[in-house]
Amino acid sequence: MNVLTILTDAGVLKPEDAKAIEAEALAKQTPIETLLEKRGITSQQVLAKESEKYGIPMRVVPATARGREALDHIPEESARHYGFVPLAVADGALEVGIVDPDNIEALDALQFISSRVGLPYKLFLISKNDFNRVIEEYGSLSDEVGTALSELEPAAEGTLGEGGTIETVIKEDAPVTKIVATILRYAVEGGASDIHIEPGTDKTHVRFRMDGDLHTSLELPVKVHPAVVARIKILSQMRLDEKRKPQDGRFSAQVEGRRIDFRVSTFPTQGGEKVVMRILDRAKSVATMESLGFSPKDFETIKLALDRPYGIILISGPTGSGKSTTLFAMLSSIDRETQNVVTLEDPVEYEVPGVSQSQVHPEIGYTFASGLRSILRQDPDVIMVGEIRDKETAQLAIQAALTGHLVFSTIHTNTAAGVIPRLVDMGVDPYLIAPTLIAAVGQRLVRKLCPGAGVPTPMSPSIKLLLEKEFADLPAEFHKDLPAFDTYYEATTTPDCPNGTRGRLAVFEILQMDKDLESVVLKDPVEEKVYAAARAKGMITMREDAIMKALAGLIPFEEVNTLGGTLLADDEPEEVESEPVAEVVA
Repeated sequence: MNVLTILTDAGVLKPEDAKAIEAEALAKQTPIETLLEKRGITSQQVLAKESEKYGIPMRVVPATARGREALDHIPEESARHYGFVPLAVADGALEVGIVDPDNIEALDALQFISSRVGLPYKLFLISKNDFNRVIEEYGSLSDEVGTALSELEPAAEGTLGEGGTIETVIKEDAPVTKIVATILRYAVEGGASDIHIEPGTDKTHVRFRMDGDLHTSLELPVKVHPAVVARIKILSQMRLDEKRKPQDGRFSAQVEGRRIDFRVSTFPTQGGEKVVMRILDRAKSVATMESLGFSPKDFETIKLALDRPYGIILISGPTGSGKSTTLFAMLSSIDRETQNVVTLEDPVEYEVPGVSQSQVHPEIGYTFASGLRSILRQDPDVIMVGEIRDKETAQLAIQAALTGHLVFSTIHTNTAAGVIPRLVDMGVDPYLIAPTLIAAVGQRLVRKLCPGAGVPTPMSPSIKLLLEKEFADLPAEFHKDLPAFDTYYEATTTPDCPNGTRGRLAVFEILQMDKDLESVVLKDPVEEKVYAAARAKGMITMREDAIMKALAGLIPFEEVNTLGGTLLADDEPEEVESEPVAEVVA
């Protein structure tokens, strides 16, 4: 039975509220539990009502290991497939936690398992988070890699990384293949965006980038480092004998039934070659414009820009700031049925229905510039260019915008106001920028508060004064849109969210071209004057957008400091809290 139906029948939710939550969950692809948390209905309250409905006792699973005795009674594959997990063996019975008691197939399977192991079972209702916690206990990255390392023959270890024999060793050495496959799988399952494999003096460190921060997840014996690197090189079709200069490559793999692309870079260091892999999950749904985190004013500005028949919209920010996600959200919001939409990417990160997507290959001369020339012969209406890196690409993109095409692209600058002088530096004439640039969007990613993990904190007079100074140069007529400077939110630990944050949210600044800004671009397109003209029309900076999101309880207030300056004056630099390091010894 649907959880919303249970809560409605129990009088916890009104029918109209349940319908609104169901519609929002479908539109935003957000779990119903998350939306309930926002309305003050905790997972424990939901579990209690489900327990009453089904007549099954609820159980809050403690964050301690079950022990192999309990886990060995139900195979991991069965637990994942049917949605039940062993909790303990007590009083001669197997205690089992289940997520969905309506699953008749699961109950039949549990009856079969009970008869096979010779133990009766007691059923308990558990939350999805507790189910996932127990599933994680079946195995860990260090356990699996440690098992693979133990299978390495001593003789094989002695030959790993030795000149011309390394390819033969790797191809035949299943344990090294297993080590690499396990690292990739855990990174994908954990939601990492990047994998770093770094040689040290006595250990090789494997770090995953999670929500923007690197966490050490595994340590390997340094003697297997050449073998691991060689395996990744083979997958990426790189040269095994070239260790003195950087190489780039890519490969795809099936992980959990999904096709995952890995963009690979090697870099020579004193201790050996360092490997960084960017994880690109094509199966992930493209974000929507509504889910990106635009303020209402900025959202309307972007929607108007997307309705323009021609011109260029540029997204700026450093690597890893979510520019591609914003680009594809824009693409997904335009009419692809009546328009010809073509993209040039390196690599193709998301698949968008109704869009002709092409991956550039610079090694064969198929670059953004050459591809852009070919695209113009494909009768496009909308063109997306992955990145403007050079003068030729910049000039071609501007020319495409001048000749009646709507063009999206990214460019590396620190601010939205810096986009215009950057184009000038690339050799684009100001008189071409003024009539073609629709908007420049600057963005960064900041950590997002978990539902219920934000602690409201009264604003001290000193912080309030700093905030007032922050917005001092914003024209008075726009101050009415600012929130009250009375309360901000700090992250705190919850049972479901140990760090108080999960995932990331974008903060934006949007520079919109108008007649006054065109005049500045034509006369003196330096960043300071471009910013002054945009500020006079009410442009909010990324840092100010972060402040408003912090005051609204969307992000912790300390995230404002990551965008420059210090508002929490007595804060010490925050240390990244890593997961426990798994050390594997061969």
